[in-house]
Amino acid sequence: MGIKWRPWAWPAAPLALALLAVTGCESTPGARPKPTAAPSTPVARVCAEPAVGPAKAPAGAVTVDPAVAGDLAAKTRSSPPNTTFWLRPGKHRLEPERYAQVLPKQGNTYLGAPGAVLDGRKTNQYAFGGTARDVTIRHLTVQGFVAPHNEGVVNHDSADGWVIEHATIQHNSGAGLMAGARQRVRASCLRGNGQYGMNAYKATGRISGLVVEGNEIVGNNTDDWERRRQGCGCTGGVKFWAVDRADVRGNWVHDNRGAGLWADTNNNDFRIEGNVLEANDGAALIYETSYNAVIRKNTIRRNNRVEGRRYADRGDTFPFATVYLSESGGEPRIRARTDKIEIYRNVLENNWSGITLWENADRFCNSPANTSSGDCTLLVKDTDRCARPGIASAPLYADCRWKTQRVDIHHNRFVLDTSVVECTVKCDRMAVLANYGTYPDWSPYQGERVAEAITREQHNRWHDNVYLGPWKFVAHDPSRVLDFVQWQGTPYQQDAGSAFRARDGG
Repeated sequence: MGIKWRPWAWPAAPLALALLAVTGCESTPGARPKPTAAPSTPVARVCAEPAVGPAKAPAGAVTVDPAVAGDLAAKTRSSPPNTTFWLRPGKHRLEPERYAQVLPKQGNTYLGAPGAVLDGRKTNQYAFGGTARDVTIRHLTVQGFVAPHNEGVVNHDSADGWVIEHATIQHNSGAGLMAGARQRVRASCLRGNGQYGMNAYKATGRISGLVVEGNEIVGNNTDDWERRRQGCGCTGGVKFWAVDRADVRGNWVHDNRGAGLWADTNNNDFRIEGNVLEANDGAALIYETSYNAVIRKNTIRRNNRVEGRRYADRGDTFPFATVYLSESGGEPRIRARTDKIEIYRNVLENNWSGITLWENADRFCNSPANTSSGDCTLLVKDTDRCARPGIASAPLYADCRWKTQRVDIHHNRFVLDTSVVECTVKCDRMAVLANYGTYPDWSPYQGERVAEAITREQHNRWHDNVYLGPWKFVAHDPSRVLDFVQWQGTPYQQDAGSAFRARDGG
């Protein structure tokens, strides 16, 4: 999984009004920015201002005593399904054994009183697991658990129908939270977890109907997994795998080490809207080998300034971007609420570069360069079909690779002040490109075929945007760096109806 590039509608505002207020950079070049204060725009400030749980046990609820180790797990075992548990104020503990955990029954509800904390004491791996459906957790802090890499603490087994509301899931190893189908995560604080705030992954099948709404997702990947396992693609605020129909709205996703939001491998039908994505070390949003999405009305600022600078300082010419679409596009044959990827009415301000549309010519079903661990596209069920000679002709030629196609980017504002970002080169790119196909030797996508397709043939279009700052544009391959006139001209003909002011900042 992960990204490898080497082989292996509002109307545009007048320019005088388009420049947004700029927040200054508090770091020196190469340093990790200081944590972000709450922005002036409305956001989900749930970590600093959590909603308070019930001070008294609701009628019929089972009271859980923090003075008795393992009381919560024991009372869960002895109670019938659909029981409500009220955790009294204080620090609750499980038995001091690695695999001790709460195994809810279907329909159970767990309510935390003010000050109720379930603490794993760096001993227990999991807090809530099992396969019971329709479990609810509200007003509870879960901390100090030590889930292994790629595993999670709450809903460890990705059971379906869980509701996580007004919870604080913090300072755990692995992922704070896993996800199943129809899961709702609302108004919760996912903070300072070792790998992810949430890992939306199910070992078998797809996850459908996921809602992530009004949460604060901050400071995750404290264990810096990309450094420990270079190229693992396994870090960030939230990671989504094979999720079908997700609504990600109204979240404040900030100061995560790595990407803020990352959809990786055969996701489909996402709506990502009304979020504030800022000061993440990597991209604000990565949409990788996935399909059909609407990305709108988001405020995206000060992202990718750690990772983007790191690659630039190494001399890498690839346009590492703040919104990164990698082998992802619209596909009408896959059922969704849209048949394209539409990116509109967003504000991108003082990030390291803008939007990159990328396609790796050597990444397709059955290619050794496919980093998606043997997965194939949603259009081909039998991966073995993607082999010679059939892959060289229709329909497999098109269907055996994920394509960055039918991407519509319009009515966005792109603001760049290089004095704020503290850069002189390579932080100013908007791009649509591919590499020169070389591998494997039986690949039908060798040479410039994919670069030509993504640039001119796959209906990827910028139009009616506003640009403020010294933006440059990359087309076809990293060597073709264009100015705005060249970008609008033949043969690229991008950004019709857009306004451009090369003034650096305001």
